[in-house]
Amino acid sequence: MSTPKTNALRMLDKHKIAHTVLEYDHEDGQIHGTAVAVKVGRPPETVFKTLVAHSGNRLLVYVIPVGEELDLKKAARAAGEKKIEMLPMKELQPMTGYIRGGCSPVGMKKLFPTFIDKSAETLERIAVSAGQVGLQMELAPKELAGLVRASFVELVKEASEQEQVWEE
Repeated sequence: MSTPKTNALRMLDKHKIAHTVLEYDHEDGQIHGTAVAVKVGRPPETVFKTLVAHSGNRLLVYVIPVGEELDLKKAARAAGEKKIEMLPMKELQPMTGYIRGGCSPVGMKKLFPTFIDKSAETLERIAVSAGQVGLQMELAPKELAGLVRASFVELVKEASEQEQVWEE
């Protein structure tokens, strides 16, 4: 079986960015990030999910480790916004060209402001969706950031921050 060429993979080829394609079986419906990490045989801290949020009409893309949760306050701050909300699932495909479980930070309909969690900066390679359920692409985080003009910022909730919510 040959690997399908998605927009994301075509862009990596066009820009001559070294990458590895990781395929996984998704017939069982298990397409959440930690299941994908297990299926591609990578530690969850090196497999990243792509989340799309918005502030008004402005779309924002966040790339964070699959086992983590996006901190909306940190995400808004990174984008220079007061408040952001997650993009409703029904708007994902019309706005980005991608579906849930196959949303890649590379090759969306437009180049949206993109932010990658700071934890990726210290890693040699990370895996992100290759633009289709069942496909991941592994590449150097700095190459990914250069391609989508992303910056590395703190984006995930700290364990202690999740507890503080109850104290406030």
